[in-house]
Amino acid sequence: MPSNLKEHFRPTLLLAYPVVLSQLGHVLVGVCDSAMVGNLPGAGTASLAAISVGVNSTNVLLMLGIGLSLGAVPLVAAADGRRDAPALRRLLVSGVWLCALAGLALAGLAELVPRLMPRLGQVPAVVALATPWVRVVGWSLLPLMVFQGFREFAEGLGLTRQAMWLSIGANAVNALLCYALIFGHWGAPALGLMGSAWATLIARGLMAALMAGYVLRAERLRPYRAAAAAWLRPDLPALRRLLALGAPIGGQMMFEVGAFAASALMIGWLGTTPQAAHQIAINVASVTYMAASGIAAAATIRVGRLRGAGDAAGARQAGFAAYWLAFGFMGSMGLLLVGGRHLVPLLYNHDPAVLAQASTLLLIAAAFQVSDGLQVVGLGALRGLEDVRVPSLVALLAYWAVALPLGYFLGFRLHLGAPGVWAALLLGLSIVAAVLLRRFRRETRPGAPLPAGRAPAPALLEA
Repeated sequence: MPSNLKEHFRPTLLLAYPVVLSQLGHVLVGVCDSAMVGNLPGAGTASLAAISVGVNSTNVLLMLGIGLSLGAVPLVAAADGRRDAPALRRLLVSGVWLCALAGLALAGLAELVPRLMPRLGQVPAVVALATPWVRVVGWSLLPLMVFQGFREFAEGLGLTRQAMWLSIGANAVNALLCYALIFGHWGAPALGLMGSAWATLIARGLMAALMAGYVLRAERLRPYRAAAAAWLRPDLPALRRLLALGAPIGGQMMFEVGAFAASALMIGWLGTTPQAAHQIAINVASVTYMAASGIAAAATIRVGRLRGAGDAAGARQAGFAAYWLAFGFMGSMGLLLVGGRHLVPLLYNHDPAVLAQASTLLLIAAAFQVSDGLQVVGLGALRGLEDVRVPSLVALLAYWAVALPLGYFLGFRLHLGAPGVWAALLLGLSIVAAVLLRRFRRETRPGAPLPAGRAPAPALLEA
């Protein structure tokens, strides 16, 4: 490891750990829902399968929205590196507008998801349980996107701890509401599966209100807040710039999460037991993935800020420091999953058939930890360079042209079942990780030209 990378570890970690905890907030909502619903007396396996269908369906929309909001981070970081307060004000207003409109659109799309589920070969009883759950959770995408609009502006400035504490608080509220509304404790109605949906909606609404309150009232952000009249009219060049970066990021995240969602649907053709096992394993893998994505977010901020300040060599070193951190963390997580693959599923379900299949899938999840961590950090580092279009194309080809067809072949033609589908996802993740590492090395070498997939230069915001 080059010694000049070590100076980047501490600032990267200081940025990353709050983002890690904040990112975990999104996935821990699903973990909480799955763990409690999976233990419903007499209906755990069917309800857990319904959660699998619902979470995987809504997560495609969720990741599209989060990716769209992430376009603000490199722009805010670069403007902060230039000390450009007017550009930051335009980015704040336009970013919130973009996220709010996207939240409305995603909530509307979520209303269409239940109409598609019966056409995708899922068990009718599972579809019946998942349909109302998806409709309620779909509307939680609106407040979540408002939260993202304010959050990504703050994180682009390096203010990552506020979103962390809000996510921790909202997850505590979600867990308490789940416990009350699923099982009917503390005088609440016992809503079963639907209790987790209403808890998610309430918790995300709380997150949005508190994050907006922080950005709009914090004294340290006063120089970046626009006048009240400016909030009524977003800056069109800034909107176009945010969309130019955010849309490819959203596409890349949708391609990746969509591949996992499609794999869940394929596994659903095998029955409720494999689908429940898949939901357990993907829940656990999502926790470690979100931690790595926090390191990736820190890489975006650090690379973007150093690039904005004109320090190309520092931007390269910051990116590789994030790579090493992700390698160490995800390698450790892989070893933990190998050791705990028989114990972790017991948190979700006690059906022996579900537990056996889940432990097998967790072994494959352990194998792809390093690839998963390196590919998400590669995406984050390239976002700091505003290089977003080529990574999106790489994700499309690796997941949809390679992993999913191979998963179908292994799972159904060779009769390997769910492990065959997961083995193909391992290959897809490894391809993306290798290609993006090579691209980051090439695009940050001394004297490298602008990548073909990079959005236009920041001058547009300075007009």
